Amino acid sequence: LYKNRNIIERFFARLKQFRGIATRYDKLKSTFLAAVQLVSAIIGIN
Repeated sequence: LYKNRNIIERFFARLKQFRGIATRYDKLKSTFLAAVQLVSAIIGIN
């Protein structure tokens, strides 16, 4: 269980490295969700 938790925690740490996600500049929920999905795809590719 800890092994899986570590993977998720590292993913969110990498996600928060993107400034727009960490500070949430987007006012609309849909725009923020699209940004999170885009960054998640970028992280997944790398």
